[in-house]
Amino acid sequence: MIKIYPENPAPKHIKMVIDVLESGGVVILPTDTVYALAASVYQSKAIDKIAQLKGVKKEKANFSFIFNDLSMLSEFTKPFDNTIFRLMRKNLPGPFTFILKANSKVPKIFQNKKKTIGIRIPDNNILTSIIEELGHPLVTTSIHDDDEIVEYTTDPELINERFKDKVDLIVNGGYGDNNASTVVDCTEDEPVIIRQGKGELKF
Repeated sequence: MIKIYPENPAPKHIKMVIDVLESGGVVILPTDTVYALAASVYQSKAIDKIAQLKGVKKEKANFSFIFNDLSMLSEFTKPFDNTIFRLMRKNLPGPFTFILKANSKVPKIFQNKKKTIGIRIPDNNILTSIIEELGHPLVTTSIHDDDEIVEYTTDPELINERFKDKVDLIVNGGYGDNNASTVVDCTEDEPVIIRQGKGELKF
């Protein structure tokens, strides 16, 4: 486990995370909501491992792609109208997952017929520094707690105890949130909030 300070992420620590991701490793990272399992979008074995850790089939998994800005989106999404673009620009970076229509690249990543993609641009300096340096998005999924009352594990020390032998690196970026992102479906004519989470969507 390495400690990275969100206010001022040390370049040497960011480089350590990049090295692990580029070599096909799985990393646990903080976001602006809950902690997440993460892998490079181009490392299929690492994505397989995340699905295995999560206990889901990769074909059916609802993983999110984390970007550091909107300019990367066109590589993975079908064109969308200006209304959706303005909505995302108004709310990102922030605690939102926007569901968009996926282009042909996404099914190849998951070896399935996936037609949609969940995209996130979290308001978290650690993550944006990593993706900026990496040059492409991460595939992520939130870490759920086994506890019946607490849905998400927020303490990085507890995450370390549970996952230190299962992942390649854990980033301690301070306590996480216990509230997941707000999910907005943008695949139809009008955007629809399908899960209200931490973010209050501004239209």
